[in-house]
Amino acid sequence: MKVTKEQQEKNIVKLTITVDAETFEKGVQKAYLKNVKSINLPGFRKGKAPRKIIEQYYGEGVFYEDAINFVCPDAYEEAVKEENLDVVSRPEIDVVEIGGGKDFVFSAVVTLKPEVELGAYKDISVKKVTYRTTQKDIEAEIKKAQEQNARIVPVEDREVKQGDLTVIDFEGFVGKKAFEGGKGENYNLEIGSGAFIPGFEDQLVGAKIGEETQVNVTFPKDYHAEDLKGKKAMFKVTVKEIKEKQLPEINDDFVKDVSEFDTLDDYKKDIKEKLQKANEQKGKQETENLVIDEIIKVAKVDVPDCMIETQLENIARDFDYRLSMQGMNLQKYLELTGSDINAFKEQFKEQAEKQVRISLVLEAVSKEEKVKVAQKDIDAEMQKMADNYKMELDKVKELFKEEELKSLENEILTQKTVELLVKNATKTK
Repeated sequence: MKVTKEQQEKNIVKLTITVDAETFEKGVQKAYLKNVKSINLPGFRKGKAPRKIIEQYYGEGVFYEDAINFVCPDAYEEAVKEENLDVVSRPEIDVVEIGGGKDFVFSAVVTLKPEVELGAYKDISVKKVTYRTTQKDIEAEIKKAQEQNARIVPVEDREVKQGDLTVIDFEGFVGKKAFEGGKGENYNLEIGSGAFIPGFEDQLVGAKIGEETQVNVTFPKDYHAEDLKGKKAMFKVTVKEIKEKQLPEINDDFVKDVSEFDTLDDYKKDIKEKLQKANEQKGKQETENLVIDEIIKVAKVDVPDCMIETQLENIARDFDYRLSMQGMNLQKYLELTGSDINAFKEQFKEQAEKQVRISLVLEAVSKEEKVKVAQKDIDAEMQKMADNYKMELDKVKELFKEEELKSLENEILTQKTVELLVKNATKTK
């Protein structure tokens, strides 16, 4: 095999790859054996026609497409390895010469991972982010547990007030015309939750069961429905049910019901420890983000469009997965919001570009600083997983095939690099 490399644009090269005639012939024969069983020629039983006869009947190139598919991938991979290229795009393949017993020649245009000019990354300066855990924070967590364990009791002898859980029928009008999507029946609405348009819930305070109430609102200018943005609307609302929350008293008995502790003091102590741990992690993450932002400011790198597109596909796939946890998918979400995949990607393009830039810069720092991942680092990370999921370490290790192991190693390498950068930042204390 022969390979020539030609620089086209920045980060884009064209490989011209020559596969000897003998190797290509093997590919053609393989293609023939794959297809012959489905070929029916006059004078031959189906699947029994000789290759030469088929080529005479359909033309010499009848098996070339499959032959190319057999030969190209291996030849391309070998060429990339031979030229020691770090490719970040799918190859654009074009046939240069084929057939007639000659060598098979094809070209592959690829985008290479760009070089990064790091700049003075050791001279950055950030202030360490810290968060205090206050008594107010602890009380808020207890209040949350109290709300979650409230009894829901039907109410019939009073009007709606803030905090009530209601069941309503409603219909919305712009002018005198009802608008699409503005009608609902037996809708559960917590007054004060902010689930509806601003002002809607407040106007239901004082409403009585069975009586129709008029609610006047103005749709936000950034409302998702184009025909309703900034429009004034009137809703006819009938409250069908009112329920109120009866909050349990916060004492030792409450603590025993909602936790593994016996006293309120022990419960508060545990909440404080958890909040402190969460705040430490939050501060650590935000400090790291500040350092990374400064690092990419001083670095220079031209991010290829293909890498941004790949990251956008990853974002879309992750978004789709998270929607699936709620019984929805990305396609349905786009339909409901009146959007499409191109508009969705455009919304996240800046984020995707930054994520790729960060990845490239951190990789360059890893190489510059000779950051390495040892087996003990991998074992430690797997032990964390084993502890979190209450599994044996050996069982966790069995879950990691070659690809997953490489991904874990890259994650550890990135984290070690970030920790090194934070440690070296001059004002992190």
